[in-house]
Amino acid sequence: MSELRLDGLESRDGADELVGFGPAEPSPDEEGRTSPESASPPAAGRGAVDPVKALMHRHRELCERAVDPLEIAAGLEAHGVTDRTAARFRHRDVFSLAEEMYARVPRDADTSPERRPMPAASGPGGGWAVLALLPGALCAAAVAGVRLTHGQPRLAVAAAGALAVALGLRVALRRGPLRVPLGTTGRSGTWTCWLLAYALLGDGLLAAGLADGPEGPWPLATAPVLALALSCAPALWCAHLLSVRARRKLGASRGLADFADSVKPLLLGVFALYLCALVSLLALCGTVLDQPAVSVGAVALGALLLLARLLTVHGFPHAPAVVLCTAALTETCALATVFASRLPGCSLLASPVRTVTDAWGPGAVLGLVCGIAALLLLVHATRTLTRASAHARPPGAT
Repeated sequence: MSELRLDGLESRDGADELVGFGPAEPSPDEEGRTSPESASPPAAGRGAVDPVKALMHRHRELCERAVDPLEIAAGLEAHGVTDRTAARFRHRDVFSLAEEMYARVPRDADTSPERRPMPAASGPGGGWAVLALLPGALCAAAVAGVRLTHGQPRLAVAAAGALAVALGLRVALRRGPLRVPLGTTGRSGTWTCWLLAYALLGDGLLAAGLADGPEGPWPLATAPVLALALSCAPALWCAHLLSVRARRKLGASRGLADFADSVKPLLLGVFALYLCALVSLLALCGTVLDQPAVSVGAVALGALLLLARLLTVHGFPHAPAVVLCTAALTETCALATVFASRLPGCSLLASPVRTVTDAWGPGAVLGLVCGIAALLLLVHATRTLTRASAHARPPGAT
């Protein structure tokens, strides 16, 4: 009789039925989908069938690399296992099922030599707290240089400052709670740069285009960009707070729904905390630079960039990339229609943008586009970042 082994665990006779080669029929989970994990475990019969052992076989790799039951619970959730499914395995919830699976996998170092401990969430002592101040410091130096120079030197200082801020931001985000995990594919960097460039130049260029210009250099909105650069530090601190508190709630929760209900207020609270910090920085920068105190467009852009980064860091890069791309292209179309309206017979092309700017000013384009995009990502985040699988490992862990 053939024998199936799983890290020292043996299963005979009925194991083939349980791992998907027998007649066991899958049943739909709570959302109506059909998956192997939601199959009702067959009744014990000939051969003393062990349904949990079969589930462990199906998720062999997850069980072998897991360093605590929470990681197994999050992995099962990601594969469609719900608390109702766990009840069919005679457990009250997925966490209880994961605890049994974790306990039944041998933890001897010789049987799993490649298993490594789960990295802890990055703390301020990791150096990222200091690096978080780098983009704001570089942007402040660049803004000071631009305001103190004129003509050709001013253009050179602005270009060098933009490059320095971009490099500083890259360095700051390569460590800490907003670090993108290795292997995550995302093309949101280009769209992020465009959105920031529009925040700096777009309103002035749009106003000049609607006024039959430009006839010279248009004003730069340096206060919003400086505030966004300075807000990198509160963004990292808020992301760290979300990571630490969510993992604590993951350890204290006794069900997937319980965890989701406890994390949603945390997510919204952290998001509101960042917005308060951003509004304060906008008011401060506006006062120092003698520009409009608070820009609705800058607040919406900051919210959009934070949500996009959080979703990417926690393993959901597709939606942020699509939303950022759509927002950048919408702003491009707004500028293009304004200047295309100067062509003979094309004056109507600028009517939508002109209507919006006449009612709320040139900054309304940035505010509407980024506000709608941020709202979409916020709704998406409340559905995805409240899952246990989004917090099984600290952000940026590989």
